[in-house]
Amino acid sequence: MDARTDFPLIHPVAVEPVRPRGALSLPVEGLSCASCVGRVERALAALPGARDVSVNLATGKASLTVPADLPAQRVVQAIADSGYTVPEATTAIGIDGMTCASCVGRIERALAALPGVTQASVNLATGRAELRHAAGMLALSKVEEAVRSAGYEPRAADGAAGVTPERQERQARETTQLWRDVTLAALLAMPVVLLDMGGHVVPGFHELIAGWLGHYSNAVLQAILATAVLAWPGRRFFRLGVPGLLRGHPDMNALVALGAGAAYLASMVAVLAPGLLPADGANLYFEASVLIVTLILLGRALEARSRGRTGAAITRLLDLAPKTARVIRDGEEQEVPVAALAVGDRVRVRPGERVPADGRIVDGASWIDESMVTGEAEPVRREQGDATVGGTLNTSGGFDIEVERVGSDTLLAQIARMVEDAQGGKLPVQALVDRITARFVPAVLAVAVATVLAWLAFAPSPALGPAIVHAIAVLVIACPCAMGLAVPMSIMVGTGRAAERGVLFRQGSALQALGSVKVIAFDKTGTLTEGGPRLTDLVTAEGFSRDDVLAAAGEVEGRSEHPIARAIVDAARESGTIPAVQAFESVAGYGVKGRVGGRSVAVGAKRWMDRLGIATSDLDAEAQRLGRSGRSPLYAAIDGRLAALIAVADPVRADAATVVRSLKASGLTVAMITGDDQRTARAVADTLGIDAVAAEVLPDGKVKALKDLRRAHGAIAFVGDGINDAPALAEAEVGIAIGSGTDVAIESADVVLMSGALRGVEEAIALSRATMANIRQNLFWAFAYNVALIPVAAGALAVAGVPTLSPIAAAGAMALSSVFVVMNALRLRRAGVERAA
Repeated sequence: MDARTDFPLIHPVAVEPVRPRGALSLPVEGLSCASCVGRVERALAALPGARDVSVNLATGKASLTVPADLPAQRVVQAIADSGYTVPEATTAIGIDGMTCASCVGRIERALAALPGVTQASVNLATGRAELRHAAGMLALSKVEEAVRSAGYEPRAADGAAGVTPERQERQARETTQLWRDVTLAALLAMPVVLLDMGGHVVPGFHELIAGWLGHYSNAVLQAILATAVLAWPGRRFFRLGVPGLLRGHPDMNALVALGAGAAYLASMVAVLAPGLLPADGANLYFEASVLIVTLILLGRALEARSRGRTGAAITRLLDLAPKTARVIRDGEEQEVPVAALAVGDRVRVRPGERVPADGRIVDGASWIDESMVTGEAEPVRREQGDATVGGTLNTSGGFDIEVERVGSDTLLAQIARMVEDAQGGKLPVQALVDRITARFVPAVLAVAVATVLAWLAFAPSPALGPAIVHAIAVLVIACPCAMGLAVPMSIMVGTGRAAERGVLFRQGSALQALGSVKVIAFDKTGTLTEGGPRLTDLVTAEGFSRDDVLAAAGEVEGRSEHPIARAIVDAARESGTIPAVQAFESVAGYGVKGRVGGRSVAVGAKRWMDRLGIATSDLDAEAQRLGRSGRSPLYAAIDGRLAALIAVADPVRADAATVVRSLKASGLTVAMITGDDQRTARAVADTLGIDAVAAEVLPDGKVKALKDLRRAHGAIAFVGDGINDAPALAEAEVGIAIGSGTDVAIESADVVLMSGALRGVEEAIALSRATMANIRQNLFWAFAYNVALIPVAAGALAVAGVPTLSPIAAAGAMALSSVFVVMNALRLRRAGVERAA
């Protein structure tokens, strides 16, 4: 018998590698029963790697653990797909120490990795980060910890538009410190440059220094001065760059530190231990190290000064609000700080003063300059009952207002918040920049190493010196600071300029989208027209006077609630007094009648006259002509005789035709979408020169009309002002709301025209195109500059006779590239549509 023992065959089992996991707890809205709980749990359990899924109906929270690399947005989307929502909140934080686009990318990655964060956006120009996350599950301390772990310093976020006194003070302090460092670095660097390069300018200078100091003492003196430059004004590059380099996340500071540090260390070895270097390698590069630091500090100082001007538009806007107000209490005027005003206070405004708060005039009247809000230069008449905006200028007359909004609720504060949101947002084009810059600095380090190896391998001896010089030049020339500033600087200046012109971009992405639309579609009523019917024509029959007919018709129509009746009544009141009416009668769909001053008066459609047996043949031809022109004709009869033909219409805005012509001339297709009847819509379109018309459509029909226009022509912007425009404003690539419209329309829009004038549409498009052109210029400069000059700095084109780039020239060129981007963005402060005086 075989003593062998048979064992079952054991097959090797593949072991899944352990993945780091994280716990999530998310609030869920809309849960109402156990089936809701089950639906959400099933949706979450289906996520890759999800475990320990639990949904609590009582607390309204979902808990689970997921792999650390599973984005929180996937969890939020799974809950949304199951029919429920995760309420979101926004957390903002300021960040110090950012210098380039790679800094932005590093911080965004650190913040996006926090549990519950669905989106993280960092703006280099404003020094601010915004996170969208599930409400109630992200502590500010965790955000600060993430920022510090990335190598930067968190601080409290700036207030409205990032132009608070605290930020202004911080910017001024930063600029002052930079100029102090530039001055110190220049004073210390000057002797180094003279000692090393003076012989190239003054014949016999090197021999003079050699006889006076000796070669070794000269080298030691340069070493001492260079050490002072790098250890004092240049320490910021090493303090910020070296930790990032050690963590494997090099940035601009790391490139400067490597470039200046390599030149310094090579020189120090040549001074202290020349025997360690080949005979051809014991050269001094102290002048390169100190000039790199000095020139880049100079560039940063110029950039900081220019960046301080980017928020000037909003700063000026907020500074217009007065600091004190005259409150009337117990019948006496008391001067109090504006911050102490409360809703309901009565405030007196004298001629030449600025309105201290948003309110409504309760006594007096004046002409008020509202250009700071609307962009319109002409003052407007404001009387009792009219609203006022804090910060606007009272040009003449005095009045009292009752305060309605204070603090963060004022229009100025809301404008500042809108501009801040737009400036902090990221345009779609930024995604390309982020992808490139994320890989740019490591690629530059690889190119610098390759430069050294290539020179040592292929250049004639002595090659060590040129290899070091060219590697340093590559490191310095390639700093991606200009790339990081290219987009946010243009957005900051462009949105600020737009706010000055009465155009508010509520989302930064609308800047890019509006510049590429192919169609501008307008709502009719209240957008292309004044928004309310008015009396346009009154043609009297023989034997009747205009004033008598208007007075009689106005009194009869005064009892009607129809909008057309309101237009006749308003016109009658403007002409004089209206007599009393008796025996009033209204017949729906026909008209009204009554007795005025002892006479029988009837007003209505032709069928009303036919029903009353009154002949209208004398004015029928005129009625048909008015009807074809988009007006609504009515007949008026007195004592059984035809007295007049009255026409009512919603007048076209005075600037509508000019705006439509201008938009068409710029290559855009102009369309009109309205719920009005086809005849009226066609008449208005013919008057304005609009070819594409969709009439008699309901709000959902406007959305369908937009989709039809998009299929026919391309991306579309919709301009509207009413509640029924909200769906269309949301459907369009860019929704533009007339500022005088409803809050619902404005909240649904991407762009708000504060003045309510249609010229704002031109203005918005012009500013969008100007900003996008500016961004393209900046990006071309930033990228083309690096692509073109890195090979030159590496000396790769030397064989073709192209001059090489020294580290000093590289430092100057790099610094100027950032200054160019900032100065180019500042040109947008003059952008916009030129308006005739």
